[in-house]
Amino acid sequence: MEASEQISSFVEFLETNYKAALFEQVSKGHKFIDIDLTELSKFSPELAEDLLDNPEEVLKAGEIAVERFDFEGDIKGFTLRFFNLPKSQIIEISNIRHKHLNKMIQLKGVIRQKSDVRPQVTSAKFECPSCGNIIPVLQNDQKFKEPSGCGCGRKGKFRLLSKELVDAQKIVLEEAAEDLDGGAQPKRINIFLKNDLVTPLSERRTNPGSKIEITGVLNEVAMPSKDGGKLTRFDLMIETNHVTPIEEDFTQLTISQEEEDEIKIIAKDKKVYDKLAQSIAPSVFGYDKVKLALVLQLMGGVKKTRNDGVSTRGDMHILLVGDPGAGKSQLLKRMHIVAPKSRYVAGKSASGTGLTAAVVKDEFLGGWALEAGALVLSNKGMCMIDEMDKMSDEDTSAMHEALEQQTISISKANIHATLHAETAVLAAANPKFGRFDPYGLIANQIDLPSTLINRFDLIFPIKDLPSRDKDAKMANFILNLHKNIDMLKDAEIINTKLIKKYVSYARRIKPKLTTEAVEELQNYYVQMRNSGGEEESGIKAIPITARQLEALVRLSEASARVRLSEKVTKEDAKRSIELVHYCLSQIGLDPETGKIDIDRISSGITASERSAISIVKEIINELDVKFKKEIPFAEIIKEAESKNINKDKLEEVIEKLKRAGEVYEPKRDFLQKI
Repeated sequence: MEASEQISSFVEFLETNYKAALFEQVSKGHKFIDIDLTELSKFSPELAEDLLDNPEEVLKAGEIAVERFDFEGDIKGFTLRFFNLPKSQIIEISNIRHKHLNKMIQLKGVIRQKSDVRPQVTSAKFECPSCGNIIPVLQNDQKFKEPSGCGCGRKGKFRLLSKELVDAQKIVLEEAAEDLDGGAQPKRINIFLKNDLVTPLSERRTNPGSKIEITGVLNEVAMPSKDGGKLTRFDLMIETNHVTPIEEDFTQLTISQEEEDEIKIIAKDKKVYDKLAQSIAPSVFGYDKVKLALVLQLMGGVKKTRNDGVSTRGDMHILLVGDPGAGKSQLLKRMHIVAPKSRYVAGKSASGTGLTAAVVKDEFLGGWALEAGALVLSNKGMCMIDEMDKMSDEDTSAMHEALEQQTISISKANIHATLHAETAVLAAANPKFGRFDPYGLIANQIDLPSTLINRFDLIFPIKDLPSRDKDAKMANFILNLHKNIDMLKDAEIINTKLIKKYVSYARRIKPKLTTEAVEELQNYYVQMRNSGGEEESGIKAIPITARQLEALVRLSEASARVRLSEKVTKEDAKRSIELVHYCLSQIGLDPETGKIDIDRISSGITASERSAISIVKEIINELDVKFKKEIPFAEIIKEAESKNINKDKLEEVIEKLKRAGEVYEPKRDFLQKI
């Protein structure tokens, strides 16, 4: 089509289909309009084809067509933004080739990096000092261009009269993990946004971690060589025409009526919990309680935002600590497949910034750009962190905010941003010495900061102890699995695809606590809080804290979601109590008192130890008054024995006091207060 034909076709098309929408956009002061390409191809297939093959020319024709309308105000530079391209133009980032250059294409992905918004020159006007001629120059390249010469014969030194600026921003788009085959490396491409695509409103759509679909024109960018020339290799960049955010989470999956009926039938089954637990990881033998907890983690609790603006998280975090070869990584890998949106990272290869967010140098527009990490990319999904004990303390400390507040705040290189990380974390770690010591305390063998451990709702110790009966069953299961690959087809009661749909459907339900459930949870909490018993020194063991109470609520809500129920019943509360109590009794048991003590996990010092420390400090204070300075060790032993503290325990406590800088040894067998 000729340019004049294109313009008249556009005028006719806009007149019949988009006149009211055009008037509305202009009256609001906007300089763009969204157009469905299928409507244009119905009206004029030839024009639609021209648009895909020569987008720059046709878009310019559309711009001129809008100017033909009699609108009030400035409509210069009005843009037509197209979406819904035909399937032939929807391309994966990894499949982009040179044949797509200067064509209009559509692609989708996750935003990994985002630069600041900066002004960019689109055209400049120069005046020739000799003859006064005005020369306009379009600025398409990265370098600012001046006229090479004037009609009067003058070469160089022209006076800059004016330049047109637009707001510009670069984002880096990466293929979404779920669109990749197997373990393929996700490919990236530079996306260039300008004008209304970088307004504060559209800025929010393009935060790192968001999933978007874009329509744009593929251009090549010359790569400069070190000596100032140009390389034969070119980089690719997409000049964006339209951006659509894709809500990408558990609720995004489309469920057919047939599947919905199937889900409702499963939910009514009395054995629905066992069926889901068995289907979660059929290739891992045993671990029924862990599998049930993983089902509840997939379902999640309900996020609540109160009137005062404070919100409580609905996602729950689970930590598996166990012996090597016990199948922890298998469970994590399987959950990575089952969860509708997830990321898998492994300890040594994951840094703090790789998990949260990083500020990186932006080569394209200059300045700094924000790059999202795994927890941000799995927002409204799940993140699996394997080998967590291999991560350094600096890296694990970066996760604190993400686990509790579910946001990631970053303040670096003059970038201050808060990113959403509404992510359920499933982590796995080995004990401190590689394998659990069956006679040692489990809590002392978890080599992670107590502040981090405290944020996990459930902590499962996975012990691999020899047992003739259990070992025979496991060996039989594993060997049959190798012998018959299709064995799991019968074992997997609900297939993976349906589990994803089931979870997606269940998460749309927002169950509320009933009075019976509240009473059940309250009774357990009060009973546990006061079961610590009074110690002689008045220091009580604290078996459970408000954090565990919130975990109980989340687990109860998740349990109701499994049944697709709007109400959390007494049975749901009992199920959550059983899981929490199991974890506490495994990890929080104080061997001296035989009671559960949460401090064993959260601070590493039990109530009985705290009690012994306070008694010994009292003895030292009394003897300090009597002996004035140096206190003989024999006197301390005598006093301690009268208060039922044996010599070994006393030495252990004094060692702790020395480390804390409360006492020191001026000479052998004497102590002195600092």
